[in-house]
Amino acid sequence: MVSAVIPAYNERESLEAFFKVLIPNLSKLDKDYEVIFVDDGSTDNTLEILKKFEKENKNVRILSFRKNRGKAEVLTSGFKASRGDLVVTLDADLQDRPEEIGKLIEKHKEGFDMVSGWRKDRKDALKTRISSKLFNFIMSSFWGVHLHDYNCGLKLYTKDLAHSLNLYGGMHRFIPLLAAEKGFEVTEVPVVHEKRKFGKSKYGFSKIFKDIPDMFTILFLTRYAKRPLHFFGTVGAIIGAIGFFILIYLSILHFVGEAIGQRPLLIFGMLMVLAGFQLLFTGFLADLILHISEKHNGEELEEENLRYKTK
Repeated sequence: MVSAVIPAYNERESLEAFFKVLIPNLSKLDKDYEVIFVDDGSTDNTLEILKKFEKENKNVRILSFRKNRGKAEVLTSGFKASRGDLVVTLDADLQDRPEEIGKLIEKHKEGFDMVSGWRKDRKDALKTRISSKLFNFIMSSFWGVHLHDYNCGLKLYTKDLAHSLNLYGGMHRFIPLLAAEKGFEVTEVPVVHEKRKFGKSKYGFSKIFKDIPDMFTILFLTRYAKRPLHFFGTVGAIIGAIGFFILIYLSILHFVGEAIGQRPLLIFGMLMVLAGFQLLFTGFLADLILHISEKHNGEELEEENLRYKTK
């Protein structure tokens, strides 16, 4: 079965046209299908339109949040509710075409757990394309998961991968990286991208400033979640070393007869040393808490991380 998870937030203008294209394309797949619309607290009549779809087609299911929660939580809810062995996501604005789903499934058959769409000929505004290219360049350069288009809404996942994702905040923009870090095989294929015909984009150039703190979160989660002392210890050691050398320099000045008691550099050096020790002990505490937690859970491997298990 293929589960199509569709985020919807104030999409009343495009839903009818989108649904008319989506259902025929899912029906011609050599698989059963279900459509899960996740209404993200829409303030227009999006939910009423979705309820009409539910009455017309027995394969349609609806989840609806009372208030806007963001795309990450919408996708997580849709993933958890999905029953298919393959899960496909796409936006309801018809910029990503349902006709391309078959192309993703064919690529999956080559052994990939996730197939992301690559909007090779993207039709968005110039400022959107520039911010997206910058984001994709940074992600590919720093983390080594080389994709041209991290944020394409059209993606296909295996059931195991989709159910293993617990997204929040802005983490939906990093799904290919999170999948690769979990050991899943990730790739992309070029897909058709259409000009926006309905509504307006919910993301602007300013989203790049939201991406920066999320990148630090992802850096910590992917590199240091299991070894926090490596992160806090390294940062603490660098800061502490700077403070230590400052104090050594001031000590030399003191021994040659110069007054250092009124120098702001003395206070700065002491603060740097104290901050270094504080970060170091924060790392020790984080490591200790993690160790106790792992021990409490019996240090068992989670089912989602196993490649194979004898039945």
